[in-house]
Amino acid sequence: MSKAVSDVLKMAKESGVKFVDLKFMDFPGMWQHFTLPVSQLEADLFEEGFGFDGSSIRGWQAINESDMIVIPDPSTAIIDPFMEHTTLSLVCNVHDPITREKYSRCPRHIAQKAEAYLKTTGLADVAFFGPEAEFFIFDDVRYEQTNHSGFYKLDSVEGNWNTGRDEGPNLGYKPRHKEGYFPVPPSDASHDLRSEMVLAMEACGLEVECHHHEVATGGQAEIDLKFAPLVQMADNLLLYKYCVRNVARRFGKTVTFMPKPIFGDNGSGMHVHMSLWNGNSPLFAGNGYAGLSEMAMYYIGGVLKHAKALIALTNPTTNSFKRLVPGYEAPVNLAYSQRNRSAACRIPVYSNSPKSKRMEFRCPDPSCNPYLAFSALLMAGLDGITNKIHPGEPLDKDIYDLSPEEMADVPNTPASLEEALNALEEDHEFLLKGDVFTSDVISTWINYKRKNEVDAIRLRPHPYEFTLYYDI
Repeated sequence: MSKAVSDVLKMAKESGVKFVDLKFMDFPGMWQHFTLPVSQLEADLFEEGFGFDGSSIRGWQAINESDMIVIPDPSTAIIDPFMEHTTLSLVCNVHDPITREKYSRCPRHIAQKAEAYLKTTGLADVAFFGPEAEFFIFDDVRYEQTNHSGFYKLDSVEGNWNTGRDEGPNLGYKPRHKEGYFPVPPSDASHDLRSEMVLAMEACGLEVECHHHEVATGGQAEIDLKFAPLVQMADNLLLYKYCVRNVARRFGKTVTFMPKPIFGDNGSGMHVHMSLWNGNSPLFAGNGYAGLSEMAMYYIGGVLKHAKALIALTNPTTNSFKRLVPGYEAPVNLAYSQRNRSAACRIPVYSNSPKSKRMEFRCPDPSCNPYLAFSALLMAGLDGITNKIHPGEPLDKDIYDLSPEEMADVPNTPASLEEALNALEEDHEFLLKGDVFTSDVISTWINYKRKNEVDAIRLRPHPYEFTLYYDI
């Protein structure tokens, strides 16, 4: 049951809260916050909000239009488990202080509009999302970039590269590359740490399904949350990241959701499961392929049709495309299948229950802004249903056994962030329906990414270029 303002005020009093932490999402996808003494927590805070400088947030206001306000959502209230002094945490929506309307570039507002648009279509009441975020747990990370030097160095006690290191003593049990899925401890050295992460999540009200080591050496992990409606799931994923990072720090470790931090081993993806429901009725269950309904097939068709543009939002970093490389572990084939994990869209077949029927988009990674990524996926699926876009024949063969002629008929994901942004620039009308995304949001996203990431990487020499070319 959602909390009312009175419930939040009661919680603060009964828990002995000293501070109130207001969190909101910036444009690229990082939680921001500031903190008030509890004396400022009054009922009108949930109506009037609290001001901040919007010009200091990436991708937002100009300096001459800098004043913005955050208005907390009482349903998101939790006691933060990581602060020394008892702190109440609230997720906020961002508003314009003059019009009082929600800010068009606020990612959470975009997600709220996506949910509202779904209901106006009459197709479904709710869209459920279930992301499977992977991450790496490291013991040490160092990096530096200057105009004449650059390096990065990662380390993990379970990294296979440390089998010969003098650790006084070295106890071995370091998973080989691509063999981390999933041996028991002591090879799985991060089991207890992941359990601590799960306990922190549960203390914050998150429902966790499982945790395990992932494929890569060097501490790759996955913790799965139970599915939830779009906005709630995006809120949950940010809280998930917050818990994972802070528990790791508490134990002297560091976590990254960077898609491809280690060369020669698996990267971190975030497979996203989706389904539409009306009340208690699952709409993706039917008598078609893999037990899917016609609606589910059209939803898949919409996601596949717009996949190249979607990837500019679901895989939004230059590093994302170190993972999305043909012939390696990531699904780059824009096709669907009921079991083939090399296909971009998969229909899980673990259960025949109608309630379990869903589609899984396997391309995304956890560097994305979940409000934008989930909203875009929903809009693509709805476009497929509205326009009856059938996805064609499934790709049930082993992709590595296909002939060159067969492979030529299977489109691939974009090869770079630049290519994905170009695709989004060409194909975004489906995102503008219902004013969910606006032209300003799309152009700001594309321009921000091109200037701050694509060009920034393009301008800098890469360390490996010295190996290839220094003596040329």
